[in-house]
Formats: sequence, structure tokens, C-alpha cells
Amino acid sequence: MQQISLTSVHHKLIKFCYFISAFLILACGNEKTEKNSSNSLEKEQAQDTVATKIQTKTIVCFGDSITAGYGLDDNSDAYPAVLQQKIDALNLNYTVVNSGVSGETTAGGKSRINWVLNQECAVFILELGANDGLRGVALSETRSNLQDIIDVVKQKSPNTTIILAGMQLPPNMGQEYTSEFKQIYIDLAAKNNLEFIPFILKDVGGIAELNQSDGIHPTVEGHKIVAITVWEVLKPIVSK
Repeated sequence: MQQISLTSVHHKLIKFCYFISAFLILACGNEKTEKNSSNSLEKEQAQDTVATKIQTKTIVCFGDSITAGYGLDDNSDAYPAVLQQKIDALNLNYTVVNSGVSGETTAGGKSRINWVLNQECAVFILELGANDGLRGVALSETRSNLQDIIDVVKQKSPNTTIILAGMQLPPNMGQEYTSEFKQIYIDLAAKNNLEFIPFILKDVGGIAELNQSDGIHPTVEGHKIVAITVWEVLKPIVSK
């Protein structure tokens, strides 16, 4: 029987050790490469997320119960949410924030404007005054409060585009009062060089089937029309 040389066995053991060492080195290298690739992917994803947040612009709808969507079962039926749908359909990078408070007056809006502007906004839609008119607030006070709100927005966020939404009152408030009330918005828009919606409830106000039982607040269908009215002014701004 042939005997196996010890030298031969020794050489084979050395080759086997080399093979194992090389395998371990390659395995560790592959693991390190995979970890580096994973880390790199995570960094890219994080950068993309940050970039998206930076690029996203905000539209603040600052108003009363019309903006808030009073009486609707779902706030997503209010006109600010409908505006968001129109924006998303065009893949525009804007987020609409509903900052409407039911029952809000211009004085109430003035008291909370600084807090609302803690967030940066590209577009500010000002829809206030209806409750002033229905309560018979002095026209000079309504005018002054709206001007103060506009001034704060311009001072705190000079690059923000302001859209002033005009309001009109029912005739039972008296011809003189309703005419002067309507004129407030026309004057302020001209004086401050603002984008202007003459009447936010155009084609909705006074139409029974488009308003809730109170005859004041729009239904779901009414809000869709309000959104169209606002969109006519907003679309050219966000599409630039």
C-alpha cells in the first residue's frame, strides 16, 4: 500500500488555508460593499426627501366659515381641498393649508395672523369680512382690520403673493351699507396691488340649491364652484 508523503499533505494544508483566507477576505469585502451601497442609497433617499420638502410651497387659505367648510360632513369637500385636487392633477408642488375658522371676523383674523405666518407661504388667500357685514360692524373697522392683516403679511413674508377675496352682502343690510362694504375690497386690492377675486361666492351666493338650509354656507356642489372661482386667479400664479 502506497504511503502518503507528509510533505504533500503539508502543502495541501497550506493551499487550503490560503483558499479559506481568500474566501473570507472576499466575503468581508462584499459585505462591506453591500453596507456602503445601502448607506449610499439611504443618503440619497434622505436627500430626495429634504429636497422635496424644500421645493414644496404652501398656499394658506385664511378665512371664516366659508373657507373652513362649515356644515359639510367632510372638510375635504371645502374649496381649499378642491384647490389641492386641481393642483395635484397638474403635478404642481404646492400644499394648500385650510386656515379657516367658523364665525371669524376681521378682528379675529387680525389677532391670529402672526401665529398663522409662523409657517412660510408662497400664496396667501385672504377671505374675511362676511361676519363683520352680517353683524353690522362699522365699515371703517372692517377696512382697517383687513389692511392691518395685509400689512402683516407683507412685512413678515414680503415674497408672498396675496389674493384678496371680495365679499358682498345680501340686500336686506341696506343699499348704502352693502355698496360701501363691496367697495372696501375693490379699494384695498387697488391700493395694495393685490391679486383680486371680486366675489368669492360668484354663481353660488343667493342660489338656494347651492347653499345649505341657512342660505349662507355653500353645499358640496357650491364649494366646487367657489373653487373654480378662486382657481381662475390662483392657477396663473402657481403655474409660473
